Amino acid sequence: MSTTTLTPGRAAEQALPPEYTLDHLDHLESEAIHIFREVAGEFERPVVLFSGGKDSVDPRRQRPELWDLYNGRHAPGEHVRVFPLSNWTELDVWRYIERERIELPEIYYAHEREVFNRDGMWLTAGGWGGPRPGEQTLSRLVRYRTVGDMSCTGAVDSDAFDVGAVIREVGASRLTERGATRADDRLSEAAMEDRKRQGYF
Repeated sequence: MSTTTLTPGRAAEQALPPEYTLDHLDHLESEAIHIFREVAGEFERPVVLFSGGKDSVDPRRQRPELWDLYNGRHAPGEHVRVFPLSNWTELDVWRYIERERIELPEIYYAHEREVFNRDGMWLTAGGWGGPRPGEQTLSRLVRYRTVGDMSCTGAVDSDAFDVGAVIREVGASRLTERGATRADDRLSEAAMEDRKRQGYF
């Protein structure tokens, strides 16, 4: 007669009723909350900087984020930045928005907008500038995958008017939101690293 030996962690996991098991989004949410708690416990004056979106450069090329290795030591006057959503993909964020029924500004959904094309991106005119000679303004159905400085944030062609449609669109996309809509990321392959050195992160 064969027997199976379970480690304490594995045994506890199997003993949990179904309503206490965590899915992919639950794990990401728990990790983010854990990071917030660690920061609150480690640092003297933590501050939350909020962004309405999550910019995930190409996830396969990101450095690994080892959030289970904490080191709160830092020199006097030194600032430490922590990213609770670093392990989330754009699709994870949208699925979480759908699950939690989070309301978003309409700019994240498709709407008619006056835009002009530059380097394959749809940009809008404003105080920061407008079309150059040869760039024609026209009305198109677009949405924004990420929202930042309007001088360098582009829109994408889209007919996604609700969360479900956005999830289907993002799931089929082969471009990250930054690669598709941030003009400054196209200046060079090192654009993101340049911003990190300048203190953007």
